[in-house]
Amino acid sequence: MNLLKRVYNILLKKYGFQGWWPLLDCNGTNPTKTGLIKGYHPKDYSYPGNNKQRFEICIGAILTQNTSWPQVEKALLNIKGLKALTPQAIKKLSLEKLKQAIKPAGYFNQKARKIKEFTDFYLSLKNRVPTREELLNVWGIGPETADSILLYAFKVPTFVVDAYTRRIFSKLGFIKKHASYEEIKKLFENNLEKDLKLYQEYHSLIVEHAKRHYSKKPYGKNDLLLKVIKIKRFK
Repeated sequence: MNLLKRVYNILLKKYGFQGWWPLLDCNGTNPTKTGLIKGYHPKDYSYPGNNKQRFEICIGAILTQNTSWPQVEKALLNIKGLKALTPQAIKKLSLEKLKQAIKPAGYFNQKARKIKEFTDFYLSLKNRVPTREELLNVWGIGPETADSILLYAFKVPTFVVDAYTRRIFSKLGFIKKHASYEEIKKLFENNLEKDLKLYQEYHSLIVEHAKRHYSKKPYGKNDLLLKVIKIKRFK
C-alpha cells in the first residue's frame, strides 16, 4: 500500500465517511458535527439526483471561495428564499438582488458576477458534462472550483486540491511548500486509483482533519499523522 492510501485509511478510520457535497434538501447530518450543518449523505453517492441539485452544488462551489461552509449555506438559503436556486431563475434575478442574497458568503460583488457568468455557461451546456478546460475559461472559475464542480456536481473523478491539502501534505513531506496546484493534483492522481468515491471522500476527509489541526498556526499541532507517516520526500 502506498503512503497516500495509508493516509486516507487513517483519516477514514478516525472520521468516517463524510457524505459530501451537502445539499439543502437532503435530510442527512454532518457525521463529524463540526459546524453543525445538515445536508450530508454518508455512503450515498447517488447525489446529485437531479439538475436542481447539480446546479446548487456548482453555485456552492463558487460561494465557498475564501469562506466557510456555514456562511455559504446562509447564502444558499437566501437564494432559495427568492425561489432562484435554478439557472433560469438566477438568469432573471437582478444583479443587485443576487448580491444582497449572497452577502453572508463575503466578496458578494465578485461572487455575484461569477455566478451570473457561470449560469450563462451552465445553460449553454444543455445537460452535457463540461470539460475542465471549458470550466477554467469561465470568468471566476479557478482550478479548485472547476475540480469541485466536476467531482461533486458532474461525478467526474478528478482530485480537488485546496489550501488544507497543501498544508497537510507539505508538513508530512509529500510535497514542497510552494508546489503548484497541478503538481499536487498530479501527485494524488498518479498514486491513487481513479475512483469517484475515493476522490470525494479523500478531499472531504482532508478538510475535516485540517479544520482540527491546520486552521490555526502552528499548523499540524498534535496531528496524529505526523507520528505515523514519516518521509523525506515522495517519489
